[in-house]
Amino acid sequence: MSEGPFSLNGAAAVVTGALGKLGPVWIAALLDAGARVMGLDHPDQTPGEAFTALQKRYGAERLHIAAADVRIRGDLERACDLCLEVFGTPAILVNNAGIDQPPGQPGGGYYLEDIPLELNRKVFEVNTLGLFLVSQVFGRTMVKAGRGSIINIGSLYASVAPDSRFYDHIQSDPPFLKPPAYGASKAAVVNLTRYLATLWAPYGVRVNTLSPGGVLGGQDDHFKDKFCARVPMGRMATAEDLHGPLLFLASEASSYVTGTELVVDGGFTAW
Repeated sequence: MSEGPFSLNGAAAVVTGALGKLGPVWIAALLDAGARVMGLDHPDQTPGEAFTALQKRYGAERLHIAAADVRIRGDLERACDLCLEVFGTPAILVNNAGIDQPPGQPGGGYYLEDIPLELNRKVFEVNTLGLFLVSQVFGRTMVKAGRGSIINIGSLYASVAPDSRFYDHIQSDPPFLKPPAYGASKAAVVNLTRYLATLWAPYGVRVNTLSPGGVLGGQDDHFKDKFCARVPMGRMATAEDLHGPLLFLASEASSYVTGTELVVDGGFTAW
């Protein structure tokens, strides 16, 4: 376990979207720093290799999983009660749950003018409204305790539009489009972060956004070449690149930091 200002020894943490692509990345960073973690994910989700490896390494005394749909308050209330029972009042909340559509995902695509409203609505329900609901349920326990750090996971697409040329090599009819609601929902998260940060600062609760750039995760070589050519540092992020920024925001190292967006994108949005 770590010592010093980045230490989280004994702290209780909650991570939504625990079984997704980035969930185990955040959980691993928190566990390595000494935290105990309650992971939340949709009841239909099953643990992948990365999460299962963390369970085996740390055991139930350090890592729990609870089924909860971030759109359903009753699910979140039950998960919060379980966290209070098992680990105590959470000191850290990582709002990671979100919907995206990677290239090649089954189900086909749409021309922009044909995208069903329901698809956009679902993205906002999870990425923005669900995040707000989780913050309500778990944030109130932090406010009552007089301390806590909420980290909302954003995206570089909260700041810039996707470059469709990254995907023009993909055989798809209609051509693949990054869902327009994704970036819009993440931009809303950045503003919601500021709202919650100013409201809860007097109660000792800090709220920040961590916005990753492209993270390595099985993308095809054509995409990676085009994406990395657009990044000043010339590469995509690894899981390890995200650990430090998360721990900074979660720990006392950032005790005077609230209402900010920390962009971890290798310089992508600087151009």
